[in-house]
Amino acid sequence: MNHTLDDTPVDAPAFWQGFPAPALAGVDTRQLMWSEIVPGGSHWGWRMPRGSAIRFVALEAGANVSLVLYSALEKLERYNMPDSLKAQHTAHYSRGHVLMSDMGRSMASFTADSLGWHDPLGALLDSELMRQKYGEQRYESHRNAMHRSGKDGLLIEIGKHGLSKRDLIAPVNLFSKVGVDAQGRFAFVPDHAKAGDFVELRFDMDVIAAISTAPHGLDPAPTYAPKKVGLVAWRCGAAPADDVCRALRPENARALHNTDMLYL
Repeated sequence: MNHTLDDTPVDAPAFWQGFPAPALAGVDTRQLMWSEIVPGGSHWGWRMPRGSAIRFVALEAGANVSLVLYSALEKLERYNMPDSLKAQHTAHYSRGHVLMSDMGRSMASFTADSLGWHDPLGALLDSELMRQKYGEQRYESHRNAMHRSGKDGLLIEIGKHGLSKRDLIAPVNLFSKVGVDAQGRFAFVPDHAKAGDFVELRFDMDVIAAISTAPHGLDPAPTYAPKKVGLVAWRCGAAPADDVCRALRPENARALHNTDMLYL
């Protein structure tokens, strides 16, 4: 029997076709790699190549995606929150910002965003805090209704790449907003993300990306009710000379240049 081989995957459901149409504006569907729906409270990870992008879509209001990034070329290089915020004179992320590594390189860039605020400071929901806030529901008795913390989910994902607890870094909490109250304390902003909101990351280097869709650690909601998120990945190409992120600040242009030098 003769078999004809082509590049069409045999097991890649087109989940993206069910996402809200406005959330897909600007996505080149001719260059799709894959799409996925990640349930609330779950975790996942990918090895994303330079010149690819992921559009994250809130399929339910109140979504949160905790994201960490490591260089796939050298895992000791990873996203650095203090350097990224200091260089860009910001305390939150939106379109035009970049996520810098501890080597001064751009790992990923915010190239589209319907919200204008994504939290880099609120850290993770860990198991102890989760039990205090929501009680305990274990897999043995609750199966898929079990409670999963963001910290445990990310540790599982980075562990697949030989990384451990000491390698877990401060995440970016996509779709979440944390401000500061009159006493200088962090204040979580409820109802920030609506169903259909989106944010897009272009990967400027080969990265290991891991996410958790567990609730934000500062979310005051009294019940454990994490929200599902849609993802669509495609090949978008590396940052062009007139890229919005290069133009935002000279520090961003330098970080993107430093990454470009890796791929000469």
